[in-house]
Amino acid sequence: MNSSAVDKHNRHNNFYGLYAITRATAGLTPAALCDQAVAAIEGGARIIQYRQKNLSPTQQQQQAQALLECCRERATPLIINDNPALAAAIGADGVHLGQEDMPLQAARELLGERAIIGTSCYNSFGLAITAQQAGADYVAFGCFFASTTKPLAVVADPALLRQAKAALKIPVVAIGGITPINGKALVEAGADMLAAINGVFAQREIRVAAQQYAQLFK
Repeated sequence: MNSSAVDKHNRHNNFYGLYAITRATAGLTPAALCDQAVAAIEGGARIIQYRQKNLSPTQQQQQAQALLECCRERATPLIINDNPALAAAIGADGVHLGQEDMPLQAARELLGERAIIGTSCYNSFGLAITAQQAGADYVAFGCFFASTTKPLAVVADPALLRQAKAALKIPVVAIGGITPINGKALVEAGADMLAAINGVFAQREIRVAAQQYAQLFK
């Protein structure tokens, strides 16, 4: 990992609050993407995840590289969704893996011990236990509410957050249709972070939207 990446001993410090995930938008320039991320960070986002599945590898790298520079200037980790190779290419702070992506151990070998590696566990506590044993830095559960990003995703119950928070030693992230209104119950159930895409980046005032999520953790 790049020497300016999040320090290994402090990489969990940001895992409390809003986890903002970028929104795939046609024609969005790297500069515009950075402006959106900066607004989210200024509103209280603690982590930014780059998620883009519809661009060429070259375009993805251009966007992700620009985004990384913006995040580094603001001491905010940048996580790459589903693409360890891209994370390695730009020296990102880490990667988020789904169950069909590269195995966690292989991603760790590629990215190094300092990398933040999270994994989707959907509605499965067993997957979370396995992920922790494999060295994951955090786990994500969801969908908790109807999601336009993943309308066919499995549904998770808030009770899963309570179970995970009591048993796991790593941060727990909730995702899926979460708003500043329905997210309060998930924080109370034990979510260390709330992940949001449209709830932040589809809003007219991104900074204000991020602030509304951040307020749930105060």
